[in-house]
This record gives sequence, structure tokens and C-alpha cells, in this order.
Amino acid sequence: MRVIGVDPGSNATGYGIIEAQSGKIKILEIGTIEPKKSDPLRFRILKIHSILKKLIQQYHPDVMVLEKLYAHHKYPATAAVIGHARGVICLASAESNIELVEHSVKRIRKAITGNGNATKHQTRSVVAHILSIDESKLTLDASDALALSLGYAYMENLHR
Repeated sequence: MRVIGVDPGSNATGYGIIEAQSGKIKILEIGTIEPKKSDPLRFRILKIHSILKKLIQQYHPDVMVLEKLYAHHKYPATAAVIGHARGVICLASAESNIELVEHSVKRIRKAITGNGNATKHQTRSVVAHILSIDESKLTLDASDALALSLGYAYMENLHR
């Protein structure tokens, strides 16, 4: 089974595609979509959508895992902007007829690290260790996306 995890953001959207087969997990693609901050919002979300569509066409994932929207009361505008990115991510999933699953950050981090309150840096360390990759070459956005993919695989017992 192929799983694409997507960590939404208007400035940086992480993605991580894994394949879970015969109890083994391997990375197919990881990266970060970084639209120009100076571009209008419509062009930033267009870039996110376009790149995700290309990744979906190339790797044919079976499921897309998206981080649930979390809004902090001190930063309500951030939730609105991330909502735009989430919208085009959901659109890419629907256009490609890929199952969309949403999980909270805490649930994913608990599945990966055993601690739902683990930090981004702790999660990156565990993800890098599990997948035997160099942690220093893994952005936090890409790490969060891989954590979504891995967390789904762990919760669905695809890693066994």
C-alpha cells in the first residue's frame, strides 16, 4: 500500500510518500513545497495543488493522510490561511479519487514516538531513525508529513 502524508502550510507544505509492503516500509519521495512568500495567496495554493497532483500521478498512492486543522486562539488568521492549503490538498485527493484520512498531530506523534506531546524535533529524530535516513537532511515540514504516513501505517498495522 502506498501512503502520502501531507503537512499543510501556505509557506511550506511537507509531503512524504511511503510504500508498506510485506511488513517493510520504504520511502518513495519526500520533500517540501515552498511557494514564493511574495506571491499572492491564489498562486501559492495553485503551486501546492499542482505539485501534489504531479506526485499523485507519479506514485499512485492508495491513501492520503492529512493533518487535522488545529487553530490556536492567539493566531486565528493562521488557521484561515492553512485552511486554503488544506482545501487544495483535499481537492487533489478528490480529483484523483484517493481516500483522504485526517489525524490530529497528537495521535500521529503518539503512534510514532509513543508520546502525543513529542516536539517536532523529537518526532523528526524518531522518523529518521525508523526510516534510516539522515535527520539533518529532513526538514520539519517533510518530517511531519512522513510522520503522518508512518503513523497511518502503524495504526493500520501495515508495518507488520
